[in-house]
Amino acid sequence: MSEFEIVREYPQPRPRVWRALTDPALVPRWTSTGRGGRPEGFVPEVGTRFRFVGRPVPGWDGVVRCEILAADAPELLSFSWRNHESDAPSTVTCRLDESAGGTRLTYRHTGFRGVGGFFMARLLHRVRRRMLAEGFPSVLAAGDW
Repeated sequence: MSEFEIVREYPQPRPRVWRALTDPALVPRWTSTGRGGRPEGFVPEVGTRFRFVGRPVPGWDGVVRCEILAADAPELLSFSWRNHESDAPSTVTCRLDESAGGTRLTYRHTGFRGVGGFFMARLLHRVRRRMLAEGFPSVLAAGDW
């Protein structure tokens, strides 16, 4: 089984980081560095089923199917992740901790299975690292929300 973890520090307080992470109007501004999935039906409440809708590519319809597994504002968000309806779910967990300079975000994506899962974990790790280093900080710093 494959997984990855990214830890980033942001100079903003946890409530602001939580809002950027969970506000459906803000999420598309940082996912895939502003070109990515917009959440449909997202509410950070356990049991909520929602979808990230992005741009389709060959072999993928552009939809990630998700369900909220845990939500404790402004500390924890966890949800299942399936690229295809028939996929076994993997799990995304975001933990927000106060740090001396603001907020530490720990982003973990676990549960990738098989050879395909290994390659998907590598691809998503690269994409998420860029989103959390470029797209997310620019949304946090924006004064328009």
